[in-house]
Amino acid sequence: MDKAEKREFVTWLNGTLKESGSVVVAHYSGLTVAQMNDLRVKMRAVGGSVKVAKNRLAKIALQGTEAATIADLFKGQTVIAYSSDPVAAPKIAVDFARLNDRLVILGGAMGSSSLNAEGVKALASLPSLDELRAKLVAMVSTPATRIAQIAIAPAGQLARVIGAYARKSEAA
Repeated sequence: MDKAEKREFVTWLNGTLKESGSVVVAHYSGLTVAQMNDLRVKMRAVGGSVKVAKNRLAKIALQGTEAATIADLFKGQTVIAYSSDPVAAPKIAVDFARLNDRLVILGGAMGSSSLNAEGVKALASLPSLDELRAKLVAMVSTPATRIAQIAIAPAGQLARVIGAYARKSEAA
């Protein structure tokens, strides 16, 4: 990379980190290319991304972002996972690390809060935004469904009573 490419990369990474809901930093030493591609595919599926960057460039890109406090995590072979959904990147990274012991979660950031490895794991255990939205819709729609059932119930009962009288008069 020449200086112009490095400058462009740092600018891009800085903008990306500013827009991210969460950032996860991990060591990836020993992962095969196929495993890294698998991690990238899983991360893309939830709207996140994985990037391997030189530590020096990543530290420069972190300047001016809320996640600047995690700059000390960039030592050794590090990979950055990020997503706009604050829970998506940690969830995928932790699940992948559970299956592949070569990916070691170092820490991360969510907004201005820096997280250690345990904090990232705790964040990963939370439901995603889509799961929270689904639960909220279910909670809102359940009372409406019950109201509709209650409103329909008297008409159904009336129909059953009339039907019973009709059967009684036919039998007589």
